[in-house]
Amino acid sequence: MSVEPTSALSAAEIASFIRDGFVRVNHAFSRETAEQARTLLWQATGCDPNDRSTWTRPVIRLNQFGQAPFREAANTPALHRAFDQLVGPGRWLPRATLGTFPIRFPSTEAPGDDGWHVDVSFGYDTPDFMEWRVNVSSRGRALLMLFLFSDVEQNDAPTRIRVGSHRDIARQLAPAGDAGLTLRELATDGFATSAHRPEALAVGEAGTVYLCHPFIVHAAQPHRGNNPRFLAQPPLLPREPISLDRHNGEYSPVELAILHATDNSDD
Repeated sequence: MSVEPTSALSAAEIASFIRDGFVRVNHAFSRETAEQARTLLWQATGCDPNDRSTWTRPVIRLNQFGQAPFREAANTPALHRAFDQLVGPGRWLPRATLGTFPIRFPSTEAPGDDGWHVDVSFGYDTPDFMEWRVNVSSRGRALLMLFLFSDVEQNDAPTRIRVGSHRDIARQLAPAGDAGLTLRELATDGFATSAHRPEALAVGEAGTVYLCHPFIVHAAQPHRGNNPRFLAQPPLLPREPISLDRHNGEYSPVELAILHATDNSDD
């Protein structure tokens, strides 16, 4: 699934997002912007891009970069148009920073953070992240986004995505209502309810962005390639709550995916 920088998502791509839980936007931001951002990220890692002996950890996590290249990457016309199409015009907040950057380096050491999961979105007042929560209306999160700031191939630790798994999570969350479930409750079975789903890899050139349903089950993996992987994984925050009961029937694709999953137990 791909789009040109100034084009809108096609009807087929939107239908695929509802069914599969993600859409890939090629050339969402420029390679030049990605290169400028990588320069800043390399500096923040404390590693030397030309000296592999300084790449001593499998993953380095950086947080909340808001310099010009990051703001530019997050706010291109192509992405704003896609946000309108998937979440609804006026229903999302522009990004000023780009969240967490898990920078992954080639390593034989296990990264220790490669389990299947969904990103929770509220209840952050408790220090135990396993007690953070998510509910069926995805309180606090409109999309999960994967911004590729380097070229990512199959061996470069691309994020693994369980295609269609957002439907399984929606069905798990529906009986819990507004209170939702904690990450611990969702992870009790190791996300076995989506284990039958096929996997997709978030590969692509620098400047590619994957726009994912907030319930998508995904996982990291070890880096077996040659070049470090630079990726941001911010949420798109809602300006207004996601609603599963719109009287005018103007549901967004994010909402329709939840409604279709909870109304019909068959894929």
